[in-house]
Amino acid sequence: MNPTLLAVGLSLLSAVAYATAAVTQERLAARIPPRSRRLRTLWGARAWWLAVALNSGAALLHVAALRFGPLTLVQPLGALTLVAAVPLGARLTGRRVGRREWHGVAWTLAGLGALTFAASGPAPEATLSLAQALGVAGATAAVLGLLAWPGARPGLRHATASGLSSGVASALTQTVTVAATGAGAALLSGRVAVVVLLVAGFAVGGLLLAQTAYQDGLGAPLALLTLANPVAASTIGIALLGEGFRGGAAGAALALAGAVIAGRGVLVLSRAAAADRAGVTRTAARGRIVAAGPAVPRPAPARVRRPASCR
Repeated sequence: MNPTLLAVGLSLLSAVAYATAAVTQERLAARIPPRSRRLRTLWGARAWWLAVALNSGAALLHVAALRFGPLTLVQPLGALTLVAAVPLGARLTGRRVGRREWHGVAWTLAGLGALTFAASGPAPEATLSLAQALGVAGATAAVLGLLAWPGARPGLRHATASGLSSGVASALTQTVTVAATGAGAALLSGRVAVVVLLVAGFAVGGLLLAQTAYQDGLGAPLALLTLANPVAASTIGIALLGEGFRGGAAGAALALAGAVIAGRGVLVLSRAAAADRAGVTRTAARGRIVAAGPAVPRPAPARVRRPASCR
């Protein structure tokens, strides 16, 4: 089979698996009370383990796609997760995807396409040193702690944290992959063992943060997560691995434009999700009023007329 066609097929399967996992997590988040013991509840839910299996399978499919196709082809196809998840989630909840949601998806995908095109390049060769890996892990943990702090709009903040965590895990995975393909003995080094543990921690953290983020719906959190992931990975690649944008200043300008366009898409999806939640609330309120029945006015008490002799 043609390697390019194989890479495209694997990328599409990966995107569908990621989208199905995201919808599964969003539906699970809607059933978990906010103040319940979340970890204990998740571990006892079959839907949670289904989401874990789907995410793991999607990651393996993505790695396999990179084996047969270039990054410039595979990485943009990964953004199809957003296209698949929004209509899939709407279908499972019995509603139609609104025009505003489609606009948000289109803006986000256009921005992500520009970002991945500008930041993509040849196969990686450089790796992070142990000090660099620990520094990245420490800085990321601090940012995740700030984003996960209780406050307003936890869904979008946790989605950002999940994207950053997953992006850092991908960047650290590159060090393990390059070391493993370079020499088999590198797998036994202490640096690779520490990086593997960091990858596992950030991957699990990203999955748990995404589960919390989907309490606010699917569209905007998934779009923000999809945007934060490549931004985090690209930042590490540029700052520590000597990677750059294709085309120099023009590539940097294209990447900046892509970030702005994708940010607009996230904003559109966020507003669409807020409007949808408001509509659901109004519908539920009307349903309660109808169930209670129309208000029956109480008759005014009869006025007793006293005899004239008593006046």
